[in-house]
Amino acid sequence: MLGPDIALAALINRLANVYDTSMPPYMTFKEHTHIAVSVFGGKMKDVDRSVAVRVPDDYAVMQDLPAGGTNIGSAFPVVPFFDPFSTFSFSYFANPKKIDITFVPGDAWQLPLPSNDPSVDVVVPYFSFILPRYAPDSTEDAPHWVIDPTPRTGNNFYISDVKVDAATQLPSHIELTQNGSDMTMGLDYSIVDSHWVVTHGTFSSTQRALGMSFKVTAETTYSEFTFPTTPPDPRLAGSPRPRPSASAAPTASASP
Repeated sequence: MLGPDIALAALINRLANVYDTSMPPYMTFKEHTHIAVSVFGGKMKDVDRSVAVRVPDDYAVMQDLPAGGTNIGSAFPVVPFFDPFSTFSFSYFANPKKIDITFVPGDAWQLPLPSNDPSVDVVVPYFSFILPRYAPDSTEDAPHWVIDPTPRTGNNFYISDVKVDAATQLPSHIELTQNGSDMTMGLDYSIVDSHWVVTHGTFSSTQRALGMSFKVTAETTYSEFTFPTTPPDPRLAGSPRPRPSASAAPTASASP
């Protein structure tokens, strides 16, 4: 097998090609999100929405189900056509009454890979900001990486676990961790109509607000995907906007 760092770099480049060449112009889907906040005896909220989104700039029209109001902005909690190995940014604020999520899509990574050179005597790690290694159940057809932070990771999100499906050679599960905190995000992927999309996601973090410390967890299931080539809602018409900057990105909200 290739070394775990070079093999991971090759996977990142493969995902970048999938992300850049198969991005649908539009998506529609339904989502069910269960939010729990461990305060005041435990507060819970279910958010069911029908979503139509213009994928390149994550501009979405979301209707609360079965017959609730309509929200326009970034898809909540994240758009399911999402490459975690990209220059995205993600932040959130939560209190016992509301969760605000700001997600800014980014550009996929393309990493230069070294060529074979028989004259090389010493090999150094490819990455300096993460330390990938193969998990015990990893195989050549279905690699599984466990990834540790390094001193250069900083207090940032990093990919901490990647499992690849042997049939598709694309990840079936990816976990992200924020270094220096207990914030984690888990994403399960499937191929739907030739698109690599998130079908299930989890989020967990300890939040401090109003003089309290409490745990926030959320679980989202995506279903009933379609990938229209024309705007499924007139409010999504027009050319996709440029990717929003972090300061101008729309915020998606849910109120427990």
